[in-house]
Amino acid sequence: MKLLKDILYGVSLSAVSGDTNVMVNNVHFDSRKVEMDDVFVAVRGTVTDGHKYIQKAVDSGARAIVCEELPELMVNGVTYLQVVNCNSALAIIASNFYDNPSKNLKLVGVTGTNGKTTVTTLLYHLFKKAGFKVGLISTIKVLVDEKEYKTSHTTPDVLTINDYLSKMNAAGVEFCFMEVSSHGIHQKRAEGLYFEGAIFTNLSHDHLDYHKTFADYRDTKKKLFDGLPKTAFALVNIDDKNGLVMLQNTKAKKYTYALKSFANYRGQILEKQFNGQLLKVDDNELWSKLIGDFNAYNLLAIYAAADILGLEKMETLRLMSELDNVDGRFQYYISKGKITAIVDYAHTPDALKNVLITINALRTGNENVITVVGCGGDRDKSKRPVMGHIASEMSNQVIFTSDNPRTESPTVIIEEMEAGVEPQNTRKVLSIENRKQAIKTACKLALANDIILVAGKGHETYQETNGVRVDFDDFKEVKEALSSLGK
Repeated sequence: MKLLKDILYGVSLSAVSGDTNVMVNNVHFDSRKVEMDDVFVAVRGTVTDGHKYIQKAVDSGARAIVCEELPELMVNGVTYLQVVNCNSALAIIASNFYDNPSKNLKLVGVTGTNGKTTVTTLLYHLFKKAGFKVGLISTIKVLVDEKEYKTSHTTPDVLTINDYLSKMNAAGVEFCFMEVSSHGIHQKRAEGLYFEGAIFTNLSHDHLDYHKTFADYRDTKKKLFDGLPKTAFALVNIDDKNGLVMLQNTKAKKYTYALKSFANYRGQILEKQFNGQLLKVDDNELWSKLIGDFNAYNLLAIYAAADILGLEKMETLRLMSELDNVDGRFQYYISKGKITAIVDYAHTPDALKNVLITINALRTGNENVITVVGCGGDRDKSKRPVMGHIASEMSNQVIFTSDNPRTESPTVIIEEMEAGVEPQNTRKVLSIENRKQAIKTACKLALANDIILVAGKGHETYQETNGVRVDFDDFKEVKEALSSLGK
């Protein structure tokens, strides 16, 4: 148990009713989890308002309530604490409750539209190879050194984050690499954490269903850098025009990386093949199994971060040459019939364009590129025609299909993608709502040396429709389809 006043350290209180010199058992923002002597924080969420459940939490035994508006009925023996923003208060309370675990390791946050998972995951593997105990908080998984925990959000809630960081402290973890999404920043999930540094990969069209404008999306990302202390580092991709924006108001030490611009860390692509690429990094050559310009940027970010964090440069390059692709990120398979199938998480226009640019740069010209792609439901609708345009413009054949339709009609989503197809490209387009059938059709159309791109879901092993998730793995599906066809 913890003393209430201790876990409130650093929280700006507008009003207090009751005693803060009491012991509390746990902290929750979900009233259904509240038990005797717990603290309930009434967070205003995107779906519901925690203030509606204050009495339910009290009835369940809550010892203290943190809220933005004090309830009319205040029960004797319960401490009520009024704050301006419950999300911010929860972040500080969570950190205090778990004894500020981010102070006891070097936590590096990675933000940007694309590349977060690749950069965090490969930094984890790099530092593991270098002999350190390492933590990872990513879209795909959470790793406490070698123990794995599944995750469903890019940036977990602050209680979960601090719980993981506390487990990392107990396991002796020295470095932790964490994806930081714009949603997570906006909802204060990164507040109360002590960052050793932050990395910015790039910024492009995404999440405008949530942020409404690109400027708001950009400025939300920027808050991560604005909050860094002067002892931290800020590392940004300077080839992206938003890189300088991230650095505008930060107190942290500033570093840049680039393929095209003058930067602290510079790279150059010397050679590209389907099994890897040769890069020049700070006048040294690096052969990597990761291909594409986007991965060249990811590798530069990894190299720069490792250098800033104290790894020896030549040893870093040696270890980087051993790194493999991250699941669902340009993950490829070559069938016995010499058909190349590529599965990629590309679910934004920029990511899809980058993957297709990479594929087309590796072609000899005789192969066909067959793209299977959909767009998720209950997400930014404005990118659907853009992705439809890119896929049909840059492929020989396109099959529009269902992604995770969630509560939307898959047919309507596909029609919105079709709206972006230019008249001269309509002959290239098929629409097959069933994703399994769409992948199988692509495999039937493919001939020797052709390339199949299955985009949008990447590492995901499910498909979500109306709140129900069923098992579905793009990589597994495309391999099985090619095998069953004898290709």
